[in-house]
Amino acid sequence: MTDPMSAPAELPTSEPTFDVIPLSPDVRRAIDAMGYLHPTPVQRAVFEAAAEGRSLVVQARTGTGKTAAFGLPLVDRIVRPAVKSVQALVLVPTRELALQVSREVEQIGKFREVSVVAIYGGASMVKQIEALQAGAQIVVGTPGRVLDHLRQRTLDPSAIRVLVLDEADEMLSMGFARELNAILETLPKKRQGLFFSATIPGDIERLADKHLTTPELLTLSSDQVGALQIAHFVYVMRDGDKVSQLVRILEVEDPESAVIFCNTRDETQRVAEALKTRGFDADWLNGDLPQNDRERVMAATKQGRLRFLVATDVAARGIDISHLTHVINHDFPETAEQYVHRTGRTGRAGRTGTAISIIGPKDIGNLYLLRLTYKIRPIERQLPSAGELKTRAEMDLLQLFVDAFRSRPAHPDDLALARRMLTHDDAETIVAGLLRDHLGARGGDAVTASAEARRSRNPVTIEEVEPLTLRPPPRAPTHGALPRDRTRDRAPRARPHEPALEPADASPSLPSYTVAEAPRDAGERHPHVHVEPSETDDSFLQLFINVGKREGVAPGDLQQLLADAGIAPENTAGIRVRDRMSFVRVKKDLFDRAITAFAGRVFGGRPVVAELARPRA
Repeated sequence: MTDPMSAPAELPTSEPTFDVIPLSPDVRRAIDAMGYLHPTPVQRAVFEAAAEGRSLVVQARTGTGKTAAFGLPLVDRIVRPAVKSVQALVLVPTRELALQVSREVEQIGKFREVSVVAIYGGASMVKQIEALQAGAQIVVGTPGRVLDHLRQRTLDPSAIRVLVLDEADEMLSMGFARELNAILETLPKKRQGLFFSATIPGDIERLADKHLTTPELLTLSSDQVGALQIAHFVYVMRDGDKVSQLVRILEVEDPESAVIFCNTRDETQRVAEALKTRGFDADWLNGDLPQNDRERVMAATKQGRLRFLVATDVAARGIDISHLTHVINHDFPETAEQYVHRTGRTGRAGRTGTAISIIGPKDIGNLYLLRLTYKIRPIERQLPSAGELKTRAEMDLLQLFVDAFRSRPAHPDDLALARRMLTHDDAETIVAGLLRDHLGARGGDAVTASAEARRSRNPVTIEEVEPLTLRPPPRAPTHGALPRDRTRDRAPRARPHEPALEPADASPSLPSYTVAEAPRDAGERHPHVHVEPSETDDSFLQLFINVGKREGVAPGDLQQLLADAGIAPENTAGIRVRDRMSFVRVKKDLFDRAITAFAGRVFGGRPVVAELARPRA
């Protein structure tokens, strides 16, 4: 293997467009249709070398655009559309990744009539054979199933010009070394190889040196780089039930979304069931789960409908969850490389990320090896105390009051009295009495309800908001990722006893946008910036509501709440329900009544906030 290269020095620091890559018009058209705006560093660095037929070993972490990095040269230069035989073989560690990669490569080749097929275990062999016989040109598959097809001669390797290994180190760590070597022995000797891996251990180098001609090592980024950019914490457990201690940690840390890793299949199910019993929004994923259930759980995770995914390393491989904020090691990984792979799944695209591990005496050696190998030194924390759990319960109750009263209009006289009350020497005693009178005998129920609402909430993710007018939406700025990877930038979540960190650019005044000039996710990233449909009747006001289709809201639901408040349909001017928000236009003189109609309501486990949509700038 030739000496390592870093990303080309001439690559500009500002984000270039795809004009820097000499793509054919058909492929560029597909890239534009997919929503790609800027090529990532790995895409820019790989294209020319791959297009020229050179073999590469590329070190790049998951989530950096690796699929397009090899998909672009495959479709644009290497695969010949006129030749109806398999010309490119892409090997991946899991069936989920096979489906994901095949879909993306198929989109890249949409306008070049390139045929892509995914082959993996657990699916119909007959249908895969039919797809191969129909003239598939790019095969994306798992090593076991690809080897089955090669042995049964249903996959002809004679025309294969390039082999791609995606997540090469993962495949070797999963025990696919024998299958990989067997597959490589059947392929033409004069063919190109593109190996992508987050880490480059010795067995990857040996595999490349044995099966590739003068491979070049291209180092861009690794999961180690990603792991070094996030916060690492360990909780030392000396005795007791680990699941109960996990629950205490979740109560205090309150992750927005997390993958919880276990080392065994049985443990994933046990942990997930224990979390669900305690009211947490959780599910499990391992190799024993039927394929249709696996797809259901993964879809729920990616779409933000599942907050906690409990999984083994094998089951979670190939899953890219863009909104993930935490990785939690319920069982500490057995190798330092496993730790790097697990924790490299969070903190992507410049967002904050947190890795939390529960360790016992038997894990100290592996923790020491992690520090020695990757210079990662997690900060030790004590398990949450009774005082911290009490603080969490108080915060839950406070949030209950915030959600109930935030959107309710307050009379100026009441506000004046509140301000005067808060300056009185006995302010705390007065407020405590008012709280007790309000909660009454239901105090315990309120504490339980507020905690259950927090545990069961869905993670906050960003999906594109439907256009509100026929004017074409502008392209929102990205960081080299697909639009579906956009997530709301959030300050790190503080523990109850720690002050919350405010964004450096926080400002009490947030910008307003018209539809034509607002980023399509503006209303989600800034909860007080509401994109308002263009209307001209000044006798109506626009009401913004923070729930939508994802919470199961239908226009009739909102109309019924308004009717219950005495607002007839003729006093509204249309209801628009979007994915994560809704808009209602209401007569000015009934606007306060409309806000009151939604106060204290809950849809899909999410407390409703209704307020005046900001007008156009």
